[in-house]
Amino acid sequence: MNPVPDPVADGLSRGWKVRGGPYGALPKALDCDVAIVGSGAGAGISAELLTAAGLSVVIVEEGPLRSSRDFHQLESEAYPQLYQDSANRQTADKAISILQGRCVGGSTTVNWTSSFRTPSETLAFWRQRFDLPEMTDDAMAPWFAQAERRLHIGPWLVPPNANNERLKTGAARLGIPAAAILRNVKACWNLGSCGLGCPTNAKQSMLVTTIPAALDRGATLLVQARVQRLVIEGEAVRGLRVLPVAVNARVLEGEGTLVRARHVVVAGGAINSPALLLRSGAPDPHGRLGTRTFLHPVVVSTALFDEPIEGWQGAPQTMYTDHFLGIDAIDGPLGFKLEAPPLHPLIAALTMPGFGAGQAAAMQRFPNTQALLALLRDGFHEQSPGGRVTLRRDGTPLLDYPLNEVLFDGARRALLAMAEIQFAAGAREVTPVHEHAAPSRSWAEAKRQIAALPMKPYLLRLLSAHVMGGCGMAGRPELGVVQPDGRHWQLDNLSVHDGSLFPTSIGANPQLSVYGLAARLAAGLARELNGRDVALA
Repeated sequence: MNPVPDPVADGLSRGWKVRGGPYGALPKALDCDVAIVGSGAGAGISAELLTAAGLSVVIVEEGPLRSSRDFHQLESEAYPQLYQDSANRQTADKAISILQGRCVGGSTTVNWTSSFRTPSETLAFWRQRFDLPEMTDDAMAPWFAQAERRLHIGPWLVPPNANNERLKTGAARLGIPAAAILRNVKACWNLGSCGLGCPTNAKQSMLVTTIPAALDRGATLLVQARVQRLVIEGEAVRGLRVLPVAVNARVLEGEGTLVRARHVVVAGGAINSPALLLRSGAPDPHGRLGTRTFLHPVVVSTALFDEPIEGWQGAPQTMYTDHFLGIDAIDGPLGFKLEAPPLHPLIAALTMPGFGAGQAAAMQRFPNTQALLALLRDGFHEQSPGGRVTLRRDGTPLLDYPLNEVLFDGARRALLAMAEIQFAAGAREVTPVHEHAAPSRSWAEAKRQIAALPMKPYLLRLLSAHVMGGCGMAGRPELGVVQPDGRHWQLDNLSVHDGSLFPTSIGANPQLSVYGLAARLAAGLARELNGRDVALA
């Protein structure tokens, strides 16, 4: 018997209205005030606020409903059940692997809890380049504060695990400022398995906070239910065509559902949200839909230490440095944020270069392996326009993200910065995650090797866990897909409330940016639809 209370099981026993998958066939039709596509960061915040305003809400989630009793800290279970494409979503040329959640709670169920407000420099760029004068620190601060209170975002007072401590130590020895990351946790057990679903409900994801609050107020949740298209008539959306799917996203037999709504909020996440609008034939007079999709492309550096690191234990991500983020100017060469990722054997084996005996030897040293990652800030340099979401023949999304010299220049500088920090922290050897890289035993040797590495797709391993853009907001229709209040420029009753709104990448882990912006937009929508002022509990 699981000793940890399960708010999902408790809610179901109280009579939550959940249909789909193991919870019964989808109804043939539903009517509501607001239909929300998705159940992640933007969807969860919107659902709580709109139901608080007394509006009837239907939440449609393509993934399954899982809870703490299903989270066993096993990669073999988590990736197929909780991630897009079993944690193997990739760009069109397969040069970048993408981690995105696909379950109730979306990526908030499987992220590493890192919480940052949108950087001031990013907001300033949006004001200047995308005609968004209201996107100021002062205007956004109350909404970030609401989300921080609601989701227990605050300092992590436990010492960093060995993996993160090496970032802190190496940076300090080089005179590089490093700081602690705020986390959205409550009574955290410090297990280290955040990316596999929290088995103790400590992570304050949408799965255990806003979605339950909305369901307690009478919202309906459809799970394993794909919104195939929006029903568009003239300048309005009349409803959603929904199909039942298996846990692996295979479409099942059945009539599906028509969800009729006064207003539709699309919050399926970047890639999926623009793909839905593309499948639905949404108006796109300026050709902006699906463009400017950003990834914070990630490069990784591993280091071998004499002492055990055991990067799978303890809070996964607790230290960072922005020392390299503002390289020259925000619209100059790509800056990068440095963090320490958690290390789990399956995802590490897929990420590390090499195969056969070489990789087997590397995995034997896994307990003593430390890693740093660099989040490249894309979307600001004129030669960093991001990627474009398109559709395959079957209507599923595909992200084309071309790689160029601007990105590779940032990647090389990031590998150099990480190697120097790792050697300063006492590493015996450092290896960039690159197919041609060999272990370096000194900083001087690493500098020579990294300078000579060919920066090409497939040789340099690139990852992403932060997908943003594709339905960018802007103050003029020729600059974006949606208006500053989240409403679609051409469809009167359609809003977008997720990370696809961002005109660029954030330059920081984006979950708190989504929470704050979605709170602002959803509160405004609630006021328009029902005349009530609402706030996060």
